[in-house]
Amino acid sequence: MARTGKNEYRPDTVSPPGETLMETLEMRGMTQADLAARTGRTTKLVNEIIKGKAPITSDTALQLERVLGVPAEFWNNRERQYREAISRQDESQQLTDVVGWLREFPVSAMVKLGWIRKYGDDVAQLRELLNYFGVASPRAWEEYWSQIQVSYRKSTAFDADLHALRAWLRKGEIGGQACECADYNAAAFRRALDQVRALTTAESRVFQPRLTEWFAACGVAVAFVPELPKIRASGATRWLTPSKALIQVNLRYKTDDHFWFTVFHEAWHVLNDSKKMLFVDTERFDGEHEEAANRFAAEQLVPQVELTALAFSRRHLSKADIVAFARRQGIAPGIVVGQLQHRRLLPFAHCNELKRTFVWA
Repeated sequence: MARTGKNEYRPDTVSPPGETLMETLEMRGMTQADLAARTGRTTKLVNEIIKGKAPITSDTALQLERVLGVPAEFWNNRERQYREAISRQDESQQLTDVVGWLREFPVSAMVKLGWIRKYGDDVAQLRELLNYFGVASPRAWEEYWSQIQVSYRKSTAFDADLHALRAWLRKGEIGGQACECADYNAAAFRRALDQVRALTTAESRVFQPRLTEWFAACGVAVAFVPELPKIRASGATRWLTPSKALIQVNLRYKTDDHFWFTVFHEAWHVLNDSKKMLFVDTERFDGEHEEAANRFAAEQLVPQVELTALAFSRRHLSKADIVAFARRQGIAPGIVVGQLQHRRLLPFAHCNELKRTFVWA
């Protein structure tokens, strides 16, 4: 028996409906020639149906109902089940030939995160992975991704595990598709970003549902997706439909300054970039668009003129200075620290205790 789900099994072999037809004829004392004469079909066709070489069509099923008194629905279902079983057997053989594709993905990590189920059989595991991606075969998966225009920050295509990265992106896509959103409204989204800034001082259990709700009201789905090994990505942006965008983020860098910078960086892509592109943000920020997104994120979080004034207001900034500034700005102190460090206005070893560390629940 072949296992297909937690409590569902399918037989490895299935008999053709012709065997049932032959048993029915024998019970009624009829020959194949008798059936052919009564249905107006040739004896050759009846014999091919019995041997499974020819299908029981819907017309034939109705004729068998009249002649044998067995409902057409029974014959139609028997035929469908048989043809499906044959197709599954053929598919299993085809998957056996490409089962090595499994090793390209972090299957164990995906199972641990609950994204896919664990199977002891490689073919069943491969089928589960294909179901996860929503594709029919590894070849179809390759063709699908070859059609997607992806913009990576510099070095990603060389350093990242692209199979793991695409598995991570797929999880965001699944989450985004399940998120109910209004049609995209750019003006409303800009206003929402002003509101979201205040969430930086909140705990994750507070800001996650609010961020999701506020963005969804503007036509932007948010997916919080744990990172997979070697994806080298902290965020991504894409359009699921012409009226629904997706921002996908993780906790790769753990701290609040990196997390919120990524959120606003991705927001810039939603507001300004092509709906035909998938933007994946990783370690480096190279290119005109990425630099523009960086400037936007920095300015949205902390007005840069005021940050500069803070840096030069004291010979040595203290934690108290930073906390007081953050309070006046209505933003988390860790974000101020991160911005100062990024601009080399504060040593990277200073004040890191003001940053909050996020963990997945």
